[in-house]
Amino acid sequence: MKQLMNLAKKMEVEKEKKAVLRLEMDYELATLFDAMNEKDEKQKKLSKQKLERIRQELLRLKAL
Repeated sequence: MKQLMNLAKKMEVEKEKKAVLRLEMDYELATLFDAMNEKDEKQKKLSKQKLERIRQELLRLKAL
């Protein structure tokens, strides 16, 4: 029973983490869009790096 409770708790934490990562991804995509419109190469590079990190984490969590 204890193992089942631990598993349920772990699954809930992962679900919340996926939701947070998706929100981060949405925000970073908006930031990238703004940087592209403003032709801000530095911000574009930073946003792409952050998006890649988020993508890797979502893949690790099997959310993509």
